[in-house]
Amino acid sequence: MHVRRSQEEIAANRQRYEDHQKKGLEFAPKAFPAPSTLPAPQIEAAAIVHQETIPGGWYWSTLLKRGEALRIDQQHGGSTVALIAWNTADTSERLNLVDTAKVQWTTALGKGRVIFSDMGRVMFSMIEDSSGTHDCLMGGSTAASNAAKYPGVKTRNTRDNFVLVAGKLGLDRRDIPAILNLFAPVRLDDAGTFHWQEKRSSSGNYAELRAEMDMLVGLSNCPHPLDPNPAYAPVPVIVTRFFCAAPAADDLPRTATAEAVRGFENNALMLA
Repeated sequence: MHVRRSQEEIAANRQRYEDHQKKGLEFAPKAFPAPSTLPAPQIEAAAIVHQETIPGGWYWSTLLKRGEALRIDQQHGGSTVALIAWNTADTSERLNLVDTAKVQWTTALGKGRVIFSDMGRVMFSMIEDSSGTHDCLMGGSTAASNAAKYPGVKTRNTRDNFVLVAGKLGLDRRDIPAILNLFAPVRLDDAGTFHWQEKRSSSGNYAELRAEMDMLVGLSNCPHPLDPNPAYAPVPVIVTRFFCAAPAADDLPRTATAEAVRGFENNALMLA
């Protein structure tokens, strides 16, 4: 049954939302750090667990342990890399981008932000990020979207890649969460339309995600549905799994927002 709401009810709900948002933002720093500098610093060889080059159009999955990190590096040019993850101990707990955006009051994910699971725990901390252009709203390419965009061309797509990832990890299609698109300068205008901001798209960027729990991680290297390039031409991306420094007491991702603090408290309860 469709329920009509009066303008007064709509206004009251909006006011409650804005009051709650104001309280949440009062805890947060006035500004997050600037993007990480380029070029990316070299990772010490002794810290590297594994390095993988994901060809354009392909995928990769890995076990990532708490205290390790992933560097996703666009050394070969502009690449959108889709990411999903599950808690190794209980794969029913998975990446949740709705909560990630909602409890941090932003869809602009970058250095200093965290990425939540659907159990209110922190999966990743974004410890470095030279891009600041990541999409947590649109999702990835599918066979249908690629067929419409690249007619007559044989392509691979993110949805099918993640179906293969899930299957190899003993999971199913229904276990695939919403995806985070790294290096995808997507913004939403006032009319609710998604746009690709070409001026914010560049090659050579990198992001580092620190694992805050043991996870199974899947990555797909396929063009974003809004990528303006009319040709299907994804380029390789380099992913490095490495041991990272232990977070300091004033670690920004752990202290930036009240919601992040609570998320890490939930992590501590799980680990205990």
